[in-house]
Amino acid sequence: MAGKPTINDIARMAGVSKATVSRVLNHKPDVDPATRERVMRIVEEQSFVPSITATGLAGGQSRLIGALVPAFTWPFITDIMRGVAEAVSLTPYELILYSINDSRRSDDNIDILDHILATKLTSGLLAIMPGQPSKYVTRLHKYGLPSVIIDDQDKPGDIPWVGTDNKHGGYMATKHLIELGHRRIAHIHGLQRYLCSHERYQGYCQAMQEAGLPLDPQLVFEGEFIQPTGRAAGHYFFSMPPEQRPTAIFASADLMAYGVMAVAEEYGIQIPRDVALVGFDGLDSSAHVRPALTTVQQPFYEMGRRATELLLSMLDKPHFARKLPDSPAFQPTSLNGFGNNNYQEPIRIHIPSTLIVRESCGSPRHLSLSTPD
Repeated sequence: MAGKPTINDIARMAGVSKATVSRVLNHKPDVDPATRERVMRIVEEQSFVPSITATGLAGGQSRLIGALVPAFTWPFITDIMRGVAEAVSLTPYELILYSINDSRRSDDNIDILDHILATKLTSGLLAIMPGQPSKYVTRLHKYGLPSVIIDDQDKPGDIPWVGTDNKHGGYMATKHLIELGHRRIAHIHGLQRYLCSHERYQGYCQAMQEAGLPLDPQLVFEGEFIQPTGRAAGHYFFSMPPEQRPTAIFASADLMAYGVMAVAEEYGIQIPRDVALVGFDGLDSSAHVRPALTTVQQPFYEMGRRATELLLSMLDKPHFARKLPDSPAFQPTSLNGFGNNNYQEPIRIHIPSTLIVRESCGSPRHLSLSTPD
């Protein structure tokens, strides 16, 4: 045989259809044992290496799962993808990655979704913190492409969603500082357009109000989830008269807490002696800064794994069968009003986060406190 054998060649030599070969290669149980043995013998004799897309499409379903990922420079993306990859590794599916991020023009991100729709390579889609494109992902899901959003930046819509309880995480962080005796507790707010920023702030407010402490707007600094925001907040708080300064700071991200640490050193302020500090995210590096940072640890790995398991369970449901049109010109923006996958209740999975207590808050001992299920 000239060249590499194809799935068509294997089917012809075995005297079966491409779909049957696909079912054998994908370890489906509903194949006659003699037929399975014949197909596998020919596969071995021909040193046939199956194509993931060919075997999936021959059986009427792709064996690829698409993952929309933001910039890999985000420090927690690798942990999420580790959970995704581990869950996928236990199945016949493979991953294909599509990059979306805020640096792209909106039209560029939508073009990526158009490509996913037009090629029909993927059986389902994981969207990791998609932000603006999430509304298009939701439309794809409603039309019939099984999709799951991981920790979206907007309020969850009518689509399965997996994330953590940001409000309770913010509450845990602030309450811990209150229990250590602090009364002037500052908060560094995240990006206004992100839902998690508001939820973490709500947790801060809840803990303060429960303790009967006033919400002083001068102790709230708004910025981005990056170190320069932490530095700006540090300059703002530490330049206050000593009697007005906060004695503790809850930062909405570990990266912002790192910025506060750097500025505290410039001002001669010692953490935690002069000011206690708590972050949010639970980055690995937070255990290695000095002093080691107390932080609310998000379950990134678990979020990736659980979201993938949810998507895989959806792929087994017949009402999620693909109903995408053949025309490559079909646009995600035109999905309103088309199709119905009969998915009744949007699934919301909140995975508990954990407060990891270290030296930066001045707590007398190390603790790990989890949010409730």
